[in-house]
Amino acid sequence: MAQTDNKRFFENLSGAGKAIAVLTSGGDAQGMNAAVRAVVRMGIYVGAKVYFVHEGYQGMVDGGDNIKEATWESVSSMLQMGGTVIGSARCKDFRMHEGRLKAAHNLVQRGITNLCVIGGDGSLTGANLFREEWSGLLAELVQQGLIDEEASQKYSALHIVGMVGSIDNDFCVTQRKCYLALVSALACGADWVLIPEMPPEDGWEEKMCQKLSAKRAGMKRLNIIIVAEGAIDRNNQPITSEHVKNLVVQRLGFDTRVTILGHVQRGGTPSAFDRILASRMGVEAVLALLETTANTPACVVSLCGNQSVRLPLMECVQMIQHLYLIKYNNNTNVFVCTCRSFENNLKTYKLLAHRKPESELPQSNFNVAVLNVGAPAAGMNAAVRSAVRVGISEGHKMFAVSDGFEGFYKGQIKEIKWADVGGWTGQGGSLLGTKRTLPAKHIDKIAEQMRKYNINALLVIGGFEALECLLQLYEARSSYGEFCIPLCMLPATISNNVPGTNLSIGADTALNAIVEFANITFLQSTCDRIKQSASGTKHRVFIIETMGGYCGYLASVGGLAAGADAAYIFEEPFDIRDLQSNVEHLTEKMKTSIQRGLVLRNENSNENYTTDFIYQLYSEEGKGVFDCRKNVLGHMQQGGAPSPFDRNFGTKIAAKAMQWISKKLNESYRKGRVFANTEDSACLLGMRRRALVFQPVVQLRDETDFVHRIPKEQWWLKLRPLMKILAKYKTSYDISDSGQLEHVVLNRPKQSEAMAAI
Repeated sequence: MAQTDNKRFFENLSGAGKAIAVLTSGGDAQGMNAAVRAVVRMGIYVGAKVYFVHEGYQGMVDGGDNIKEATWESVSSMLQMGGTVIGSARCKDFRMHEGRLKAAHNLVQRGITNLCVIGGDGSLTGANLFREEWSGLLAELVQQGLIDEEASQKYSALHIVGMVGSIDNDFCVTQRKCYLALVSALACGADWVLIPEMPPEDGWEEKMCQKLSAKRAGMKRLNIIIVAEGAIDRNNQPITSEHVKNLVVQRLGFDTRVTILGHVQRGGTPSAFDRILASRMGVEAVLALLETTANTPACVVSLCGNQSVRLPLMECVQMIQHLYLIKYNNNTNVFVCTCRSFENNLKTYKLLAHRKPESELPQSNFNVAVLNVGAPAAGMNAAVRSAVRVGISEGHKMFAVSDGFEGFYKGQIKEIKWADVGGWTGQGGSLLGTKRTLPAKHIDKIAEQMRKYNINALLVIGGFEALECLLQLYEARSSYGEFCIPLCMLPATISNNVPGTNLSIGADTALNAIVEFANITFLQSTCDRIKQSASGTKHRVFIIETMGGYCGYLASVGGLAAGADAAYIFEEPFDIRDLQSNVEHLTEKMKTSIQRGLVLRNENSNENYTTDFIYQLYSEEGKGVFDCRKNVLGHMQQGGAPSPFDRNFGTKIAAKAMQWISKKLNESYRKGRVFANTEDSACLLGMRRRALVFQPVVQLRDETDFVHRIPKEQWWLKLRPLMKILAKYKTSYDISDSGQLEHVVLNRPKQSEAMAAI
């Protein structure tokens, strides 16, 4: 393997002589096809043979045409398709020893000793058992005369890598049965949620009806109640949606409808996040198989925070079997999940959905202002709602500032109440209004407004301009004591160009806009092919311009999600030779059965090679092979309803930010006034690799390219080789962060904390 300064590159990894089989098992889930595509193309790229196993474990047991060799072209156009195109089935035969013996025979006949299993907990548990029995199964096959001793020795080790593909998100230490219900409740601002991990207290029916009645009295005309399919009460009796409906109708007389989503949740086009996650995991799975030895344990590849990880499959299975839930109180039948993410989701939901009576709220005597700065980004409103409600729960008086710092110096400040932010979670744009105005020119008037409203802390939600604002306020502290207060910034921009964070609120929604447009182009191309089937096949290349300023995040990561052939960005300079090479690559591609090409260009990638220039170049050079279409997405990437990811991300980091502000206020309060003049009292809250981290904004100066308004180092640049590999370009790929097998750690909450969560 090539080595450079202790970095590892995959160029010299070879799959020659290896055979990899990929299967999807159990219930189908969006993104499975993206994972299959990544495994197939990465495997072929490194020289391995790759096989489809159709219909999951059933296909492996039945053999025959169910196990077919895959080609590069056979996974084209899979990204945008829901479900799994190679089929999936729940297999009773594989649960029996005889069935696993047949499966082993079918694999050995084709020389397959590397298995990539995409599925949920049952599928991966079955894979682990299959690996454990492998040597015994081969011995039986030899004994029965189905294979010879040489084959038994040659294929003596079965290597397995698992990928979790499940809408339940219920493998190992993930969020269990309640994941869809609880996180959906957070994303849509549901009034009540019923989940099996948190059986409601006795008398919940009356409390729920009281809350719904109070909401209607406050002029709210819509209530949402989410019921998980396994919801139970404290007597272990099921709670059904029909039962909840009858309660509401009988006690309140409200017009009530029941919607059972069922398998609607499994279908449909996968989101950008699911595609990126699946593609990264698929590539990581192949790398894991290439690096495996006879002593390497089977593993599950996953994503922790923003980093790929490998976990021992055996440890994951054991945790499922023995530590699925911890039962702390046998008398009240209360369950507490072992997953910290579940606990955080639950606490956040309860903070935001259930307002305590005024008499139970702490009295902090602090005033906290929240405002948006810069361009609008989907998810801003969810963050504001979360900040306001958590702040009120902490006992603060919350103030909303309209139109950013422009509104601040004009005095557009008013107190904002709990009910004022009801229904904000799912709305796009910025309901507070947002401007790009920086505070430096109006610092006197802003300080005056700070004094007038006695503002003790500021929460600024926005993009690169928000960072500049916090830096200017920090620098103004030497002259204005009004800014010697806790200052916190939340990154919210579709460009994802803020230093100090891997992700920004709004970026996921913008990626989805790119993916959805790519879906439309695919459908358009399909329709064109149908129309022209009588006269010949039409090949087409789509040139799409994305936003982002000088930051190529949307073009690069959107390209990975949409299966682009090229993505031109400022951070990776290109010239006419690169453009010509890309055209030639697409020309060769179009000579196969692949009939659609996709090229993305970041709006400021190059001042000379504009979108029009690239369009004209491709059109001219592709004559006789393909034609071109171009589109500038523009502000459609900013608008629209925020994605579930952006809603939850905004909600969670805003809640964490408000808790940090409360802590800082309490720490620095002296004699009725706040004195916070340290670097760590002006921070950006961002995601770094695996965790949310508060970073002093002054320390981010050295990490920032202020001329081009981007971080000097950007993590997503490491993903660009994946897009190129999956588009069949020869490239270098740094895998220094891969290959680290980590152990599963159980986070056992203290009994007091567990009961408090309930």
